[in-house]
Amino acid sequence: MKNNKKITAQRVLCSSLVLLAALGLSACGGKEKKPGQALASVNGEEITVLQLNEEMQRSGVQPAQQEAARKQLLEALIDRQLLQNEAAKENTDRDPKVVQAIERAKALIVAQAYLQKRVGTVARPTKPEVEGYYNQHPEFFAKRKVFDMRELVIASSDMTDALKAAMDNAKSLDEVAAWLESHQVKFARTQLSRASSDLPPELSNKLLAMPKGQLFIIREGERSLLISITEIKDSPVTLEAAAGQIEQFLFNKKNKDAADAEVKRLRATAKIDYLSKELAPGAPAAKAAAPAAAPDAGAKAADAAASANERGVAGLK
Repeated sequence: MKNNKKITAQRVLCSSLVLLAALGLSACGGKEKKPGQALASVNGEEITVLQLNEEMQRSGVQPAQQEAARKQLLEALIDRQLLQNEAAKENTDRDPKVVQAIERAKALIVAQAYLQKRVGTVARPTKPEVEGYYNQHPEFFAKRKVFDMRELVIASSDMTDALKAAMDNAKSLDEVAAWLESHQVKFARTQLSRASSDLPPELSNKLLAMPKGQLFIIREGERSLLISITEIKDSPVTLEAAAGQIEQFLFNKKNKDAADAEVKRLRATAKIDYLSKELAPGAPAAKAAAPAAAPDAGAKAADAAASANERGVAGLK
């Protein structure tokens, strides 16, 4: 079922991202004969075995579903060719925005191919490396906790001082719900569970320090969550269960580190001139730029992103 949805989504998207790449190739000159045995012809344009095999590889179809998937993907290729033909009639490939998108996609593909060629032989993590990571992060694995929580979801604009006072005096989330109803404040009830491995460490530590039934508020843009912890349970993950995810995480990290090292090497040997001096590293911020605290905020965001990436290893349910 998941593969069928994936194939259907692929057909829907063919009018955008995939079409841009196809237009980029057609814009390079006249029609060229595509390599490979032809499977279909769309107004004289052939769709070949090589194209279908590429789509099969990218879709990740399971062996048992490949026969059905081949037929559906061929239909997706036909749809793509039809859209490409109509776009060519309207000179869509000459639209400045489309040309820019094609050039960007081409640059990304070529750069990625180079990196894959340079770092494609990165060794898989060893068992000691996997075990070491497991032992270094007990909060993700051996000491993993699960928080069961109840929530009342309201609009942030309804988070008034009166509501905050009501929460301070309430003994349960039900009392808060009763207050909301009596004051005609719209809300929705939800229940959820979150593992300590899925949360930022600072939030996880705060939740662990809270007693059951403690009420607290989390703002998420235009909505606010009034939350009560109902249970904190131990939910350890064994090394055997986590080994596969840890290995993949460490492998991805090795590839990223190798790619970063290659870019650093290229930068060190290149002559880079910043023609726009205000965008050069170390240039003073413009007056209209964000406040001085912005760089710190950016650093925190980067740290948070790295932390989230690392926590993804332990997202076992």
